[in-house]
Amino acid sequence: MTKKLRNSARGQDCHLQIYPYCNGNPETTVLCHFPVDAGWGQKEDDHIAAFGCFDCHEIIDNKRKHDIDPLEIEQIKLRALKRTYAYWIETGLITIK
Repeated sequence: MTKKLRNSARGQDCHLQIYPYCNGNPETTVLCHFPVDAGWGQKEDDHIAAFGCFDCHEIIDNKRKHDIDPLEIEQIKLRALKRTYAYWIETGLITIK
């Protein structure tokens, strides 16, 4: 199932939408993993992730300088996770029993 979740990001809108950095280009959208329990250099499970454009992904991965408060970044990630889960449930990639 994880490859299906990763592939589902292709061509999707960015769910992170970090203003003013988001490029709004679905061609750059990938599944952005949010580290929770993973160590340095390790990826979190694919279900702890959300759709994000290249530029928003750079912010989440701390590869781009920004002036956004860390608490706001966490709120953005939760909102994006909610949007991505809604998409996965709607399309049947994740089911709730």
